[in-house]
Amino acid sequence: MLELYEELSAISTTERDVPLKKMTTLRVGGEAAYVVYPENEMSLDAIMRIIRKNSIPFKVIGKGSNLLCGDGRYEGVIIRLDRHFTDFFFDGEYVTVQAGCSIIALAQEAAKRGLSGLEFASGIPATVGGTVFMNAGAYKASMSDVVEEVFVYRDGSLCWMEKDSFEYAYRTSIFQKHPDWIITAVRMKLKQGDPDEIRQLMENRRERRFATQPLNYPSCGSVFRNPEGMNSWKLIDEIGYRGHVHGGACVSQKHPNFIVNLGNATALDYLQLVEEIQDRIEEKFGIRLITEMEKFNCR
Repeated sequence: MLELYEELSAISTTERDVPLKKMTTLRVGGEAAYVVYPENEMSLDAIMRIIRKNSIPFKVIGKGSNLLCGDGRYEGVIIRLDRHFTDFFFDGEYVTVQAGCSIIALAQEAAKRGLSGLEFASGIPATVGGTVFMNAGAYKASMSDVVEEVFVYRDGSLCWMEKDSFEYAYRTSIFQKHPDWIITAVRMKLKQGDPDEIRQLMENRRERRFATQPLNYPSCGSVFRNPEGMNSWKLIDEIGYRGHVHGGACVSQKHPNFIVNLGNATALDYLQLVEEIQDRIEEKFGIRLITEMEKFNCR
């Protein structure tokens, strides 16, 4: 649709026929018809008006680190905030940050200022908006521990939402129930700490990630949520699936709760392996594992 492309291009940088695999850390997915990079809230609003006028679907993607995209073509608009929505400012123990900012970069900047609270996120390859959407976490900490307010574009306008409305729980939030809402900025409260201790903790966790996670292969991070009082990786080990291969997808030898792309995996390979693991564990333990990653455009 040349007319739609021209409308979007007049407002923001717009690309056509872009492989979704280029937008995810798993490196899996078919083409997206359009990808747009709004420069500010005014540009975002204009894009959304075009989307509503043409009744076409849209999806916001950050770094794509927790995302499984289907193999088929997506006849909609992908909105990327990580090119322009990257500013932040500190005010004492508070930080206000745009949704497209890297959470790793923000954690490092907080550490320089002697502010603690984001150490757990210093190795998550995601945008701030993505971590808030998923209530991302690690080392028994999560975004719900630090987020105070979220600036959201919804129903054609921008508004601040307060923490008590987020419905935060383990890897879930109200934003997952409302994919039409767009997180544009976040306000967090951190706490004073010793800069050297903060940096040392971040370095220790970096070394632990390199030692325990398959960072040399594309993946979307942990695949399954941990059942109450249990570890998913142990259950996967118990069914003998460490190293199990299905097409181009493989259960990591290093960490069984990671399924890696050996180089030519499809979304179908990945989904079939996920379902196989779920079925085997349910047969053996009576537990149905719940996936942690988000599925998009998957049939």
